[in-house]
Amino acid sequence: MISFFQKFFQSKIGLAITFAFLALIAFAFASMDVANTATFGGIAGGDRVAVVGDERISTSELSRATTNAVDQVRQENPTITIPEFVQGGGLTQVLDRLIDRAAIAGFAEDIGLRAGNNLVNSEIRTIPAFRGADGNFSDDVYRQALQSIGVSDADVREDLGAGLLAQQVLQPTSFGAVMPRGIAREYAQLFRERRQGSIALLPSTIYAPEDAPTQKQLSTYYQENRGRYVRPERRIIRYATFGADALEGRIEPTEAEIARYYEENSGEYAASEERRYTQVIASTQAQAQAIAQAVRGGQSIEAAAQAAGFRAVPLGPNTKSAVAQESSSAVANAYFAANEGAVTAPARSGLGWHVARIEEVTRRAGRPLADVRGEVADAVRQRKLRTGLANLGTQVEEQLDEGRSLAQVARDIGATVNTTQPVTADGSIYGADDGAQIDETLTPALATAFQMEESEPQIAEIRPGEEYLVFEVSRITDSAAAPLSEISEQVTADWRIARGLAAAREAAGRVIARLQQGSSMAEALAAEEPNLPPVQNIDLTREQLAQLREQRVPPPLALMFSMAQGTAKRLEAAGRQGFYVVDLESIEAGELEDGSPLIAQAQQQLGATVVQEYQQQLQDAMRREQGVERNDNAIAAVRRQLLGDN
Repeated sequence: MISFFQKFFQSKIGLAITFAFLALIAFAFASMDVANTATFGGIAGGDRVAVVGDERISTSELSRATTNAVDQVRQENPTITIPEFVQGGGLTQVLDRLIDRAAIAGFAEDIGLRAGNNLVNSEIRTIPAFRGADGNFSDDVYRQALQSIGVSDADVREDLGAGLLAQQVLQPTSFGAVMPRGIAREYAQLFRERRQGSIALLPSTIYAPEDAPTQKQLSTYYQENRGRYVRPERRIIRYATFGADALEGRIEPTEAEIARYYEENSGEYAASEERRYTQVIASTQAQAQAIAQAVRGGQSIEAAAQAAGFRAVPLGPNTKSAVAQESSSAVANAYFAANEGAVTAPARSGLGWHVARIEEVTRRAGRPLADVRGEVADAVRQRKLRTGLANLGTQVEEQLDEGRSLAQVARDIGATVNTTQPVTADGSIYGADDGAQIDETLTPALATAFQMEESEPQIAEIRPGEEYLVFEVSRITDSAAAPLSEISEQVTADWRIARGLAAAREAAGRVIARLQQGSSMAEALAAEEPNLPPVQNIDLTREQLAQLREQRVPPPLALMFSMAQGTAKRLEAAGRQGFYVVDLESIEAGELEDGSPLIAQAQQQLGATVVQEYQQQLQDAMRREQGVERNDNAIAAVRRQLLGDN
């Protein structure tokens, strides 16, 4: 159920603040005009893409929601562009989600459901991004977070309220949703089903034309497929790093600094003693004394404690100060007065009366400065390094704020300025055939580099206390379709493949027609002029097919196991490689005993399918009841705008 909500509800607030709360936050209802009538027509209808009941979804809202969806996808695929997302069906999915959200909200309002202020407040308090340093909700953090992403408190409350209403409407559909055993048995029996047929591939390369396209054909194909040739945004980054070398020997410790550090940390080098012990805490002094006497008499402390109704707990190693802090000074004095193997005298703390058996005593002699001078010197050196680099980093930041250039700052600190090749948002060197990546030194700053403007030097800490990075963006090349003149060879090759794919589709239709007239697959292919790859004969059960799932079932096989007997279908191969023709000759039903565990397994696995089906039917019903009207012209206008075709 949670995974359904995560896929269904997404918001500009949720995307910017916390992905953990996607189940409750939806695409924001921003800039909605609720005062107009719910009709399309004329110029007034051009600013909305859909009307759901009395709710309008504006063109600006759809555009913003699509941009937010692309931002979410970029968490996994940093180089994806808006045109790629739109051409991949993303715009349609976003609009469907907005329509479903409006339908659910309208239906919830009609049946009297509500999400009150107290409920919304409680949800806001659970969002981790709004917690302060103490782990509790902070109103200051909340206000700052909203200000940083440009939304208001009202936006947040409206989004959360809508999400909570959706939970109230959809969640009850999962109650009691069980796949009947009889239906589950039919599905389980399919596991033993056997199918026989054949699969043939008609490659697009075989049907591709050999002649080059005319300039008009090439230009037309390019314009129709501009999204295929969009180059990702790339940036050139100039950077310099500095570490211990920039301090020019200023971190070497003096004798006075070594002596002072030794004195400040004398406890670390002084003689020390630690003890491991098994402890019992009794309610009264008499009980503690009785346990001690029993142990001195030869009984184990565990048995003596159990007989008295208490429990013995092994602890340590601990120092005397640690014992005093955890219990009391009296307990610490008693524990450190007893010899190894002895039982301590009862001593009192706020928890009760303590008695313990001393299991092990570890003593460490004190270490004079002469013995640990090298260790102390290293510690002082590291401290001076951290402090010196922090101070130098502050100075560099102040110089950048004053307008000094990266080159000037680098010269002052003795650092070398490096320049990258054009890089993309995922750290790849643009145009590199070997998949080369930028220097890992730049990786922590890459996200920032793709958000900043040119000539904005910034400083970042690479390794805390050890190394800093100063960087700037020297050139930004926006994402855009490559000019046809630069990629004419690639477009020509794609045009040939596209023509070959279309021809392969027609050939697949001819092959299917011959199969329907009674020809075998081999005979149907032989009638084609090209020398096609050999036919693959298939004889598999669903059980054998399931064993292939770890290696991913080939799409033609998956299609064969979803077809009706005696039918033939075509399927486009991945990467525009051509078309498959799948011919299913026979289906042999499998046998399944009544007590087979496959039945219970199918019943359990199909339970989630029943829930999803109920939810989808409820959503469809809410759409019908609320009424949905789409403005195709406005949707097309948003699409053109996102594709950059305006």
